[in-house]
Amino acid sequence: MTALTRLESKPAREHSIPGAGSLKQTYEQLLLSDDAEHQRTLARTFLAAQLEHATDLPEEMPRDLSALHTFVEHHCAEVARQYADYLQQRKDGGPRQFFSNKAHALFVLQAVAPTKLVDGAWLYGLLRHWRDPRFDGLICTYLEELGDGNPAQNHVVIYRKLLAEHGLQDGAVIADERYLQGAVQLALGYCSDEFLPEVIGYNLGYEQLPLHLLISAYELRELGIDPYYFTLHVTIDNASTGHAHKAVQAVQQLMPLEGDREEFLRRVALGYRLNDLGQGSRAIIESFDLYDEVLKMLERKRPFGQHMHSNYCRFEGQTVNQWLSTPEQLPGFLVALENKGWIKRHQDPQASRFWQLVEGDGAAMFGVFSPYEKQLLHDWIGGNWKPERSPAAGRRSTSAATQPTLPANDPDIVSLQAALDGLGAHEQMQVLIPWLSAQRHSHPAGLMATRRFIELKSSLR
Repeated sequence: MTALTRLESKPAREHSIPGAGSLKQTYEQLLLSDDAEHQRTLARTFLAAQLEHATDLPEEMPRDLSALHTFVEHHCAEVARQYADYLQQRKDGGPRQFFSNKAHALFVLQAVAPTKLVDGAWLYGLLRHWRDPRFDGLICTYLEELGDGNPAQNHVVIYRKLLAEHGLQDGAVIADERYLQGAVQLALGYCSDEFLPEVIGYNLGYEQLPLHLLISAYELRELGIDPYYFTLHVTIDNASTGHAHKAVQAVQQLMPLEGDREEFLRRVALGYRLNDLGQGSRAIIESFDLYDEVLKMLERKRPFGQHMHSNYCRFEGQTVNQWLSTPEQLPGFLVALENKGWIKRHQDPQASRFWQLVEGDGAAMFGVFSPYEKQLLHDWIGGNWKPERSPAAGRRSTSAATQPTLPANDPDIVSLQAALDGLGAHEQMQVLIPWLSAQRHSHPAGLMATRRFIELKSSLR
């Protein structure tokens, strides 16, 4: 199993590369730079460093090619067994195992966003092999990550909408180490020819059905959060006909007929281990501390609020502006609010005057806090209090379930259409491929390019 399924805590390691800055900077350069040669050079250096780290990790993928199908099937069966055990525990009255409250779930959704927002990027570089039937399974996997050009199925579009719905777009609060896996995926996508065995191995590891998807979907729905991104992956990552099955086929189809087959499989196995770098899901889940996150959130707000309050209200002899003058005073400020009765812990937050200033009709601080920030405050104030009814079950949002009409006057669409005019089918494919990159495919022109790529690929066979 990969780090996505073991759900273990792993010690942090230094994964940045000299001269490249932080992991976030590497990630952003690989994602956003317009200099393709710089991206390839950075990707090559970054991957070499990460593969060296991966050599220290346990090897789980069998080197025997004939054993791969059985390996994947056994993994799928074990996940199914563990999930059945989980469901029985919940049926017997057991608590949620992942998310202690809604704020906890939102914290995790934001923490893994750098990886989710480049979903499938490790396969991008294989698009140039669209004429070679050996790559069909891998290219099909990538195009399905892109929703085949349908925004309602494009994984990045879906996740971006999920983040927006809950006010989770602030990437500044995401720890640097959580950009590692996204950077690995982007780097593989830009160096796929040079690192083809590693791409194949990484894909094999990533596309196994992980237990965390099943549990996450179950608990997100309980908390009233749309689980569609996760349930979508449960269906497409299956070992029968889905991405896991295609991943095994890719190893078999792209194995060299002559040459060092053993070296090829060694590199495939090393690429598989790249999945285990960085924080595992369990480490991210266990890193959440509600009170600590409330304080961090208030500290982010403090520079903007320390001069914005009147001197009318005083708490234990200090004005709000004085309480907000230094970060060290924030814990005491919360205590002062409790002592004053403005915050009533472990009760319905509606009973707290402070909450009434944040949420509701006529709230004096309406718009000051994002939906996620309000959820942090709500769950911290509520504490052990339980509402009489559970939150509404998560549902597909109508915005994700319907396909909007793409704007005809979108400048990128106009530019792309102009670039395609007068070109033959093969020439069009070369123009389209850059629009299927991680940076572009979720935008209107990228969605259009994906549909045109699929149409041409089918007609040129």
